[in-house]
Amino acid sequence: GASLIKTDINVNIGYNKEDIKSEISKSLGFPSSEILSFEILKKELKLDGFSQVYKLSVAFSVSDERRAGLLKIRKRVSPYEFTPLNITPTAKPTYPVVAGAGPAGLFSALVLAEAGECPIILERGERIDLRQRSVGKFFKTGEFSKSSNAQFGEGGAGAFSDGKLKFGARDKYNYKVLCELVRAGADEDILYTKGAHLGTDKLPLLVTKIRERIINLGGKFIFGARLTDLIIKDGALSACIFEREGRTERIDTERLLLAIGHSARDTFSMLYDKQIPMQQRPFGIGVRIEHPREYINKLIYKDASLASSLGTASYHLVSHLPSGRSVYSFCMCPGGVVVPAAGSVGGVVTNGMSEYSRMADNSNAAHLVSLTPGDFKSDHPLAGFEIQRKIEECAFRICGEDYTAPAIRMDDFLSNRPAVSDFTEVKPSYSIGVRKRTPDDYLPNFVTDSLREGILEFDKWLSGFNLPTAVLTGPETRSTSPVRILREEISRECPTVKGLYPIGEGAGYSGGIVSSAADGVRTAAAILKLD
Repeated sequence: GASLIKTDINVNIGYNKEDIKSEISKSLGFPSSEILSFEILKKELKLDGFSQVYKLSVAFSVSDERRAGLLKIRKRVSPYEFTPLNITPTAKPTYPVVAGAGPAGLFSALVLAEAGECPIILERGERIDLRQRSVGKFFKTGEFSKSSNAQFGEGGAGAFSDGKLKFGARDKYNYKVLCELVRAGADEDILYTKGAHLGTDKLPLLVTKIRERIINLGGKFIFGARLTDLIIKDGALSACIFEREGRTERIDTERLLLAIGHSARDTFSMLYDKQIPMQQRPFGIGVRIEHPREYINKLIYKDASLASSLGTASYHLVSHLPSGRSVYSFCMCPGGVVVPAAGSVGGVVTNGMSEYSRMADNSNAAHLVSLTPGDFKSDHPLAGFEIQRKIEECAFRICGEDYTAPAIRMDDFLSNRPAVSDFTEVKPSYSIGVRKRTPDDYLPNFVTDSLREGILEFDKWLSGFNLPTAVLTGPETRSTSPVRILREEISRECPTVKGLYPIGEGAGYSGGIVSSAADGVRTAAAILKLD
């Protein structure tokens, strides 16, 4: 509402509602009894030497008179207004098709369903509960399923990761996503906590609830349905073709939302053949680095016992090297495991995953080196996929072709030695098993050189980071999409095909659960002309 005021305060770790009111009143100099209501907009942990506080952004309401006085004289306050997304029903359903049931697909379908559009969702993989079984089997035995794995299936690639929720400004699209997750059963503090996460163990239930809601609103899901062709007439979409159980089926539709994720390489090839405009996009490749969870807690908090009140410690590191390359940590999984995340036969891919409690023995993060189109050695829009494929297949080959992953100790890697040392203090958590191999065997030289340089830089920021017994397991190749499918800014349509909407991470417009889901919400809003 128009009468809210926004300000920032610091509160101690075990704060309650009264503490928030008294901090507002103390910092702005008026009685706390005058605060009519407040809500937390953002909560962020601040570590300052040996003290720990939460920095909160809060919006609060007071009388009009007090509000006018505060806004007139204070530097630390600003008026706060927020209008959530308002979804108006459409006259009659147009049955748009959504290809992919990851965050972008599910949330665009939800908004379309709420407007009465009755979307049809095609998902090449399985329903989340069945997918969990296929993925669980692969994690234990290395028995790979082409259609249902850590990359494909309901929930998308994010369903088998940390379930981290990164979002910048609180706009109505991000807010819609977070509110729907809370409605589906997530903790309310995700609405404002920086670095909040859902946990791999909790994601399936949330995804199931969102699917059920879409179905109750008139949507329809078709699982095991792989998009194989588009029928385009006079520059406009008229139908899409998909394969299910060996049969080809057709849906006549004037709208298709492409939420295909970053690993549907066959779909990208089909789109390329259809002359859908695409371009190369920078991405990162590297390894997962594991340290003991308690060790990282101590490095970050200085006192490991603080983890019981602050939660398992997390870090984010970036180094810009003299070569012009960046090395950065990505998808940090505190108290998590490194998981087999292959998306195609005969390739090894790693990812990281944490359960809600974040209490596994190790903490891990991807450490990636930036690649730009200059590294692709080809101007083909899909050249990035080729780089990923070569690395994944090479890692598969050198480890005996059984989906075990190449791993090395930090001291061997930094000394440019082959992987000779045993894994003593830090045990690799990759469930199928690892073989001692150096990243020099499967990653390009410029990547391994940059990683070594970056790790030494990280140790300057976070002293003790280059722990000799830490473990590097790889390759991490699928952090984000190496291609962007072009679209118009306002309509969000493909510039050459009316009715085709590329969305989410696969299409090159987001990274992570919230930004992908919000991209889906925003595109559905553009289709419904809500803005």
